[in-house]
Amino acid sequence: MKKFLGLMLVAAIPAFISACGSEATTQRAPQVISVRATEVAKKHVTGTDVYPGTVIPLMEVEIRPQVTGYITNIYIEDGQEVKKGQKLYEIDRSKYRSSHQQAQANLKSAEANLERVKKDLGRYEELDKQDAIAKQQLDYARADILTAEAQVASAEAQVRSAETDFNYSLMTAPFAGTIGISQVRLGAQVSPGQSLLNTLSSDDPVLVDFVVNEKDVRRFTKMLKAESLPDSTFSIQFSQQDIYPHFGELTTIDRAVGRTSGTINLRVKFPNPDRDLIAGMTVNLIVLNQDIGEQMTIPFKAVTEQMGEYFVYVIDQENTVHQRNVQLGTKVKDEIVIREGLKVGEKIVTEGIQKLREGAKISVDA
Repeated sequence: MKKFLGLMLVAAIPAFISACGSEATTQRAPQVISVRATEVAKKHVTGTDVYPGTVIPLMEVEIRPQVTGYITNIYIEDGQEVKKGQKLYEIDRSKYRSSHQQAQANLKSAEANLERVKKDLGRYEELDKQDAIAKQQLDYARADILTAEAQVASAEAQVRSAETDFNYSLMTAPFAGTIGISQVRLGAQVSPGQSLLNTLSSDDPVLVDFVVNEKDVRRFTKMLKAESLPDSTFSIQFSQQDIYPHFGELTTIDRAVGRTSGTINLRVKFPNPDRDLIAGMTVNLIVLNQDIGEQMTIPFKAVTEQMGEYFVYVIDQENTVHQRNVQLGTKVKDEIVIREGLKVGEKIVTEGIQKLREGAKISVDA
């Protein structure tokens, strides 16, 4: 029996060694992964970045009363376009007209009194030359002149104050623009600093405010300093098929980057002859970027992201893939511009990426 078992063991050893050798050979042989690939090529691209923007009027003012009273006239309709100097609201002017007239009368009285004391002083000076008047009387006359002059100055100030109040009782447009919806009606009582009557904003041109990351500040600073830029550098898109017909111009970069947000505010000016842009509306601001003309492009699905960096798998002549870091540019439909990291003519994997690792052997499907 022992002899029989020994013979079986001897016979099994070669088979075991053969099986182990076969398994080792299988493990050493690299697995070939089937993928799809494409060549890096150049295409004509018009690269743009999209920023949400807010339309801001170039000028805007709240119409508030400077005097107290009742609204006696409203000269405009809600949403009306007005010209500079056009009448807007009138507050009961009778009291302010009377005050102005009273102040003017007081001024005339003060001026008449000044004229009288001047004549008195002239007579006293003639009498003084003849030693026919006491020096004290002459001094009193000169003091009266100073008092009368002060009274005239005070009366003039009262006239200016009353005239200001009288003028404030009639409110006019400080600039041309569009008036909003009135917040008061005829007969309403208003007072300074409390009552908002309406809001007036200019229409043409308008501004579009938007925000960029601090990493892009230098790019826009160069734009602001550039002597010339393509006319279409800044445009507005309402929807896929609705493009605003006028181009904008970068006018302002805010003084500082936000400490917590890491962003900065910028401002672009647009003509608005047809009043298509309304204050407060949100628009898509389209900005041309550096990806203009012939650019390297690849399918966007070929890109993988790891820890905020982007990679593609490049195929070498031995059908081995190598992971390479790339710098992305503008996304155009289902393709992406590659600014750095690839060369025209190189082959990259587009499908089957999830099965790959560095140094993997691949076969390219037709």
